[in-house]
Amino acid sequence: MTSELNCNDCADWLHPYLDNELETEMAARVNMHLAKCANCKARFAELQALHDGIRQHAPYYPAPELMQQRIMSRLKQQKPAFSSRQWFAPAFSAAALAASVMLYLAVPTSQDMLMDEVVSSHVRSLQEQHLMDVVSTDKHTVKPWFAGKIDFSPPVYDFAEQGYPLIGGRLDYIRHQNVAALSYHRNKHIINLFVIPNNAADAGVHATSRRGFNIVSWQKNNMAFEAVSDLNKQELEAFAQMVISQ
Repeated sequence: MTSELNCNDCADWLHPYLDNELETEMAARVNMHLAKCANCKARFAELQALHDGIRQHAPYYPAPELMQQRIMSRLKQQKPAFSSRQWFAPAFSAAALAASVMLYLAVPTSQDMLMDEVVSSHVRSLQEQHLMDVVSTDKHTVKPWFAGKIDFSPPVYDFAEQGYPLIGGRLDYIRHQNVAALSYHRNKHIINLFVIPNNAADAGVHATSRRGFNIVSWQKNNMAFEAVSDLNKQELEAFAQMVISQ
């Protein structure tokens, strides 16, 4: 006759039970205990709610190829033994490793959140017709406009001769602070250049994309620069290089 589990033993098996990783006999024992024990049943319900919440609401970021290779290599190193209990320990350890990695990847980094913020601000500026607070192609008009509105002085340049004319600027709100947003025009495309003060070290150009928009980022003189547009990547990077070279 199969012995019944006590609460301590049942708690050890709740995670693999939730992930359908138990053998039939052990799964039946856990199920039998949950049917009789209100405390363990409540604990399992909490685990299930957390599990479902992560799957439904956490953004997914695929693992880099090198990390995937390392995980698969680690899994292959787990050698099955003859005893089902001995086999389960390394198998569960490997599964827990993979689950931990996926949970880590599901949590957006600070840079990911910044990218989402600047894209959302770019889209709002176009949809709400709030692209500019000060409308001017003159950098000597746009730059002084920010004085007294933010506690730093953003660099403002006009690249009309290169095909990227300045069309204005506005205040925006990124990372819980007021920032400068400069607007440029390239053919029929709008470029929003967000200038965000911080104390990070200078960093070169990094290009990425979010939700169909290209983003070029760099760090210079205690300011982060984020250029966002539906302009193609090559022309947006060319714009970034012009700003950096000033």
